[in-house]
Amino acid sequence: MMVTVFLLSSLMLKAQEVSKEIQIAGALMAAPEALREGAAVLGYDKKGKLKEIKKGTNNMICVADDPSKEGFNAAAYHKDLEPFMARGRELRAEGKSNEEVFKIREEEVKSGKLKIPNNTTLHILSGKDAYYDEEKKEVVNGSYRWVVYIPYATAESTGLPLAAPGPGAPWLMDPGTHRAHIMITPPRN
Repeated sequence: MMVTVFLLSSLMLKAQEVSKEIQIAGALMAAPEALREGAAVLGYDKKGKLKEIKKGTNNMICVADDPSKEGFNAAAYHKDLEPFMARGRELRAEGKSNEEVFKIREEEVKSGKLKIPNNTTLHILSGKDAYYDEEKKEVVNGSYRWVVYIPYATAESTGLPLAAPGPGAPWLMDPGTHRAHIMITPPRN
């Protein structure tokens, strides 16, 4: 019981200790370098609520690492993908499982209630033991991966395999669904 309370207190303290500036700096690392300066950033307040912490002047949105979770995970994507991403966050906040989120968004995309743009890229910088180093101004031990959404694409329509044929090779995930996407995960250095 004492250990659990300590861990929860540590996580809460961790969320409170990560400044807005550090969240912004880490989140921007996920975006393509040429788009970082003008990107909007969604980050976490002291209560753990996600909100905009930096206004953007271009079409890129970055999501800061959640300080209450282990490791590091920041993302960046075109603003046209935000309704889809926001809907996923909303459903997860309601306690929906990943499978339920997938099914609900699939139905909403098919009905036209929810839009997912074609050929939109999600940039992810993450790592189980990764962290933002303030002195180096970089994410240490992180690796990139890219997700290029191409709704309802199949192996036949793209010529892509359904599993990576080798390290860093692109492949198609969730073929034939609203969330069909090309996965590109370079080998970690």
